[in-house]
Order: sequence, then structure tokens, then C-alpha cells
Amino acid sequence: MRRAIAEARKAAAEREKGYREQSLKIHPWVCARCGREFTRKNLHLLTVHHKDHNHDNNPADGSNWENLCVYCHENEHRRYLDYVEGGGAEAGQNRETKLTHSPFAKLQGLAVKKDS
Repeated sequence: MRRAIAEARKAAAEREKGYREQSLKIHPWVCARCGREFTRKNLHLLTVHHKDHNHDNNPADGSNWENLCVYCHENEHRRYLDYVEGGGAEAGQNRETKLTHSPFAKLQGLAVKKDS
């Protein structure tokens, strides 16, 4: 039993390390909720959140991940648990639209292309 638990924890840690490193390469080192910026010195406080709450859904393009500071990440999971406890997580229901926020959504419209 202990060996099985240890192997499961090791596998989870390996899986997390892989997608965390990928997310940090793909996404900016900024909390997607509060906008706090991170450097190498405090990067350990930036976590990777799975938008659909499925830790096995790790597409290589990072579409199911968002970088959140530890505080916003905890808040997101608390909100999700409250949502589930309230009966809102029915099968087939799109949880992402109710739970997540896209702080960078309007940036593309603000970007100005320079003519070469």
C-alpha cells in the first residue's frame, strides 16, 4: 500500500513538473487573475492551473493551463469547490465559462502593427 501511494505521488510530481515547465515557457510570468508579475526570484509562487480542473488534460499548446499566483490559485479552487457543492457541476455543463476570467483577452485588439 505504501509503495503504491509513493509511486502515485512520484508520478503526480513528474506530471506536474512537466506541464509547469511547459506553461512557464508558453505563458508570461504574470498571474492571469491579479496581474502580479514574477521573476526568477519569486517564480516558485506562480502555479499552473488547469482551467477544466482535469490534471490529466495537458495539451501541448497550453490551452488548458493558466498561470496563477498561489493566492489566486487557492481562490479558484475554493470557488470551484463551492460551485460543485452548490450542485453546479452537472455532467456536460461547461464549467470554464462560469469559473475563469481572461485578463489578456483585450490585449490583441490594443496591439499596433508596425509597417516594415
